[in-house]
Amino acid sequence: MSRPPIGRLAPSPTGAQHVGNARTYLIAWLSVRSRGGKVVLRIEDIDSPRVKAGAADAIRRDLEWLGLDWDGEPMVQTERLANYEEALRSLQARELVYPCTCTRTDVERAASAPHAEHEGPVYPGTCAGRCVADAVALAAQPYCWRFRTPDTTIAFADRFRGVTRFSLAEVGGDFVVWKSAGTPAYQLAVVVDDAAQGVTEVVRGDDLIPSTPRQILLYRMLGLTPPEFVHVPLVVGPDGRRLAKRHGDTRLSTLRAQKIAAESLLGFLAWSCGWLEYIRPIRAAELLPLFRLDTIPRKPLVLTPERLAAIKLAV
Repeated sequence: MSRPPIGRLAPSPTGAQHVGNARTYLIAWLSVRSRGGKVVLRIEDIDSPRVKAGAADAIRRDLEWLGLDWDGEPMVQTERLANYEEALRSLQARELVYPCTCTRTDVERAASAPHAEHEGPVYPGTCAGRCVADAVALAAQPYCWRFRTPDTTIAFADRFRGVTRFSLAEVGGDFVVWKSAGTPAYQLAVVVDDAAQGVTEVVRGDDLIPSTPRQILLYRMLGLTPPEFVHVPLVVGPDGRRLAKRHGDTRLSTLRAQKIAAESLLGFLAWSCGWLEYIRPIRAAELLPLFRLDTIPRKPLVLTPERLAAIKLAV
């Protein structure tokens, strides 16, 4: 008999949570809770220049307002630097990483092909001839650590999209695992943390699909078991781009301030996922028996001003 799944909610306190975040969190929570599993919470706050004061507390209020609970105490990334350092040392001991002095501008100038929004341009291999010991001579200048990506294809079974394949060259080639600022990059931190929290299922937006082959490679090199991945479509504005200020105020904090009931938003999100025939207020717990991945449309959800108004009018 298989064990109950462990999923996670992993928000970044770099800004206010919006309707698009809520939809992904709801899918992730229902996917695990509907099968009797656990949900853990992680605050991904290592991107310190972009972290907003008070945002972590606001995230908790947003999740509580939505009725999405979690098990145990939240994990906070900035409290786990020693764990990331240990993982980096493991990669260094096997020469799987090398010190790189290239700036982002250097890489962008050398890039000859378009790239995924989250992944950056393809690294041209400028510093790939270096070994770990070369870092000693570079101490006087900033450098990051890049992972040596093999010339191979990574395939994984996405529970929403099916079998998905990427060559590592397609998603940027050698990638950063440790920043010049002395902090772990997202790719390394998320792998270490998911393994530490026992996560068996990762539900997230499909904009992060290009990150998956990199993370799978890190799982393998660190001797860890990858979770099952579920990449779902984003919520976008009428222009097809991810939700932002230009699309109006879609922040959850604003909906709360306007006295919009969470049940009204949840009803809209449930309708958008094919779990309700029409928009009506409903609690998160009431959606547990209605949850199905296969009813979620394959295309992004377009949040028009009319649909935003429908959330506020749902009674």
